[in-house]
Amino acid sequence: MPLFEVDNLWVRFATPDGVVEAVRGVSFAVEPGETLGIVGESGSGKTLATQAAFGLAAGAQVEGRALFDRRDLVQMTARDRRAILGAQVGMVFQNPLSSLHPMYRVGWQLTEAIRAHDRSVSRKAARSRVVDLLHLVGIPQPEQRVDDFPHQFSGGMRQRAMIAMAIALGPALLIADEPTTAVDVTIQSQILQVLRELKERLGIAIVMITHDLGVIAQLADRVVVLYAGQVMEQGSVRELFYEHHHPYTQGLLKSLPTADIGRGELVPIEGQPPSPIDPSPGCPFAPRCPYRMERCVLEQPGLEAVSMHSTHSSACFLPKSPASGGRMTDRLVVEVAKGDEDLG
Repeated sequence: MPLFEVDNLWVRFATPDGVVEAVRGVSFAVEPGETLGIVGESGSGKTLATQAAFGLAAGAQVEGRALFDRRDLVQMTARDRRAILGAQVGMVFQNPLSSLHPMYRVGWQLTEAIRAHDRSVSRKAARSRVVDLLHLVGIPQPEQRVDDFPHQFSGGMRQRAMIAMAIALGPALLIADEPTTAVDVTIQSQILQVLRELKERLGIAIVMITHDLGVIAQLADRVVVLYAGQVMEQGSVRELFYEHHHPYTQGLLKSLPTADIGRGELVPIEGQPPSPIDPSPGCPFAPRCPYRMERCVLEQPGLEAVSMHSTHSSACFLPKSPASGGRMTDRLVVEVAKGDEDLG
């Protein structure tokens, strides 16, 4: 039974230029103790898909279901959602500097976060819990640093303080939105190690939202690839990295920097994402896809199983045969180039 499940979620915004369809029929599930990576370029809807489920997208029209522990968050009142968010679901937002109030000490802010959900906890007990949390996430000398202001923390320490706040009440699910953004490689490694240890010690499920496939490779068990508000591909980390099927996933992987000297230049994905206003009837990636067929422009492919892997699915008309192993092979590309629209 999934701990958190999003089913056919749509998020729309009314604007003077028309209705923006920012999230279009997204579905995914997170099992207890699992780490799910949600990856995609900026504007793909990966942050909005989770925030809208918890009522954090102001002005949004939300349709579909978002079940946490079999309760539909979309149908809940704002008060009921607030009771879940923090106590049972922790959230680490993208910018830790803006998430911490600059005028209050870090320890005081974490203490108030604990007491906001449980007033029976004294300030002294909450402060002791905060010191333990800061130690747990790897902040040195937590007994002294607990009284520091946010500006006295480095970027990595602020991010770890936000993780401490998110897990303060022992939630079953942690949603981490770009937790390694704007930190150097060393700090990124430390933050990922903190998340791994939390998963091992506490058995917490994690939704990792990022554009960094390197982070996904290190932490996630399964991956959902979003583009233009839709799921393009999903499967295990191994399937996505070694048996990827969708051309967009292939483009993301080819655009990654590498230490291989003989590889040559990076291969970017040409073009720009489509406008979320008045989307075309076909595949949203079709204008940028090197393998597009006529039907790609006219029809929208649904998610279908790739090869024999029931957990690996792709929204693409390209063949999904056992012989290809789920990969975009040279043979397949040649066949598509010949215009064989009966493939798959």
